[in-house]
Amino acid sequence: MRAVEIGAETLQIFTASPRMWRAGTPDPAQVASLRAIRLKHNIHPLVVHVNYLVNLASRDLEIRAKSIATFRGELERAAIVGADFLVVHPGSYRGQSVDDAISACADGLRQAASGFVGKVTVLLENTAGCGCNLGSRFEELRAIRDLAAPLSPVPIGFCLDTCHLLAAGFDITTVVGLRRTVRHAGDVLGLENVPVFHANDSKTPLGSHVDRHAKIGKGHIGCEPFRRLLAHPKLRDKTFISETPVEEDDDDRRNMATLRSLAPVSTRRMPA
Repeated sequence: MRAVEIGAETLQIFTASPRMWRAGTPDPAQVASLRAIRLKHNIHPLVVHVNYLVNLASRDLEIRAKSIATFRGELERAAIVGADFLVVHPGSYRGQSVDDAISACADGLRQAASGFVGKVTVLLENTAGCGCNLGSRFEELRAIRDLAAPLSPVPIGFCLDTCHLLAAGFDITTVVGLRRTVRHAGDVLGLENVPVFHANDSKTPLGSHVDRHAKIGKGHIGCEPFRRLLAHPKLRDKTFISETPVEEDDDDRRNMATLRSLAPVSTRRMPA
């Protein structure tokens, strides 16, 4: 497994193609192998990212039905492979109001999770706010959770992406900006509800609303802001996972080594 080869302590995967509606059932032998490798090398937690086609906020009836069914499949496969968290983007509000889309997303989550029995926690991921995408504001993420959680058998939390934060207008590059962002996340989301961060640099500047991930230290965030982020006393127990581009052989190994060099010695749960 690549995660073991590069010395990762945590892992994020897709359980099927991220750009196709259809998905099969995970192979039992591969599931058993994954569990054995995780146990042997203490790879924890395991995070699954939802198919990119899923749009639980869509007003298009066909896309909505496919999204709910696909998300249910994601939940079931996440449980089969032993995942701890399932990350999903809130979706697009195109053709409707933000409030209506928030309600639609929450309802889609409830429908997809109805009757589900498992120990997977769903994490709503913040977005860069491009076009009509929900979730660039913490208040939108909180509103979805507030509507969905009371009737959902699945716990719901949040995943914060650093590239998306910068693109959405959160200036995490400065000491003051990071402090304000963490405080705002705590006030609106509750940091106890944010177990996972996606640690990605950004190819686009502050407030661009364009989602383009860059290698750590090679974008508009830079190395020192990541050093401060990883050392923040309120974030020391969080899981950091990288989704940076692999453009050359061993880019993933180099990216993880960069993050590890920026983290305090006691920080664990480094990315795959």
